[in-house]
This record gives sequence, structure tokens and C-alpha cells, in this order.
Amino acid sequence: MSETLNADPAELAKFSDLAHRWWDTESEFRPLHQINPLRLDWINAQAPLAGKRVLDVGCGGGILADSMARQGADVLGIDLATKALKVAQLHALEAQTPRVQYREISAEQLAAESPESFDVVTCMEMLEHVPDPGSVVRACATLVKPGGWVFFSTINRNAKAFLFAIVGAEYVLNLLPRGTHEYAKLIRPSELAGHCRSAGLDLCRTRGMEHNPITRRYWLSDDTSVNYLFSTQKPLAGA
Repeated sequence: MSETLNADPAELAKFSDLAHRWWDTESEFRPLHQINPLRLDWINAQAPLAGKRVLDVGCGGGILADSMARQGADVLGIDLATKALKVAQLHALEAQTPRVQYREISAEQLAAESPESFDVVTCMEMLEHVPDPGSVVRACATLVKPGGWVFFSTINRNAKAFLFAIVGAEYVLNLLPRGTHEYAKLIRPSELAGHCRSAGLDLCRTRGMEHNPITRRYWLSDDTSVNYLFSTQKPLAGA
């Protein structure tokens, strides 16, 4: 693997080891299956997906990419975890998902290859797993067309997020495998907003995502203290 590639080999290995469980809704990836309808509806409400060319950065096993394709988008999912991509490709074949493809390539590499090629770019639950999240944000901004949308979701960095997203989710409730998240890699909304501004993206909306561990219900709110989502837009040329 190139030393300049914006990826952590340990993170790639972590998700590759679990790849065969991506589509098991009762596995370690159950939270992703549970929050996916919320993410999908939030994206689709702001940037209707039907007929759009969409890129999902850090697609993993394809949960979001698959659902966006079923909304009528032409979707490309990219990731650097080989085994997870193979699972995504196999699921697309088995489920006969129309208009979804997968590639093993970084966002930065694809940005150099195909700038301004997508109407919508999504990068969900991925930025907290790379050494340089700002580089990924810049790549997403390069990849989207002028006037297009870029959506991010990640985890805040504060005491509450440490308690809920790491201690609670990974060690108490066992919602996620232990070691899924590193506190130092979590990203404050102000930091992500700075990355977006530096990349030339306009921040449009921010939402938080909350969870009740007793009812297992997730919902969107104004509370961005733990999990949160950004919607951003690339200005039209000359705007």
C-alpha cells in the first residue's frame, strides 16, 4: 500500500475481518442497517436521488449505496477494504440491485481521475477512520458537480461522545465491536465545517442523530453532541 494513501491499514483490516457480516442485520453492523432509512430519507429530501449520478465514499459492504440505487440513482460505491467491496458486489448480484457498481479506489485518486462527475456525493461514518479527513472532504468537493450536494456524517469529539459512542456502544451495550472508534480521530462539527469551507463547500444543514438503547430506536434531532450529519453544496460556477 502506498505510504501517501490516505488510509489506515489497521482500520482497513478491522472492517475486512468483519466483511462477511455486513448484510447480517443482527451482526455488528446492525446499527448501520437501523440508521440507514434515516440517512437515506434525509439525503433524498434535499437532493432527490432518482436519475442522479451518485458516489458513496467509504461504502463498505454497500448498505447505503444499495438503498440509493433502489431510489433510482446510478451509484458508484468506493472503498479500500477489498473484502467489504467483494461482499457489496456479491450482494448486488444476489439482490439484483439495478444501477450500482463498486470500485477499490480512494476518494483522492478518483477525484484526480474524474473531477466534477457526480450530482451527489455521500461520505457517511467514514471520516473518523482516516488519517486526514480534510483530504477526503477536499476530494468529495472536487468530485461533485457545481450545484451538487455532498453529505457527511461522523461523530463529535467530547466527553459525552466518548461516553455514548465508545464506552456505551462498544463496551457496555456491545452495539459495535470494541475498538471501532478511536477518540482522538473523532471530529468536532466546527472542525468539519472548517474542512468544508476550505474545500469550497457551503454548509446547508446540520442534524444530530440520537439513539434509545432500550427501544433500539434512532431519530434525527437538533442535538449534534454525539452523532451528526452535514449537508453541503458546491456553489455554481460564478455564483
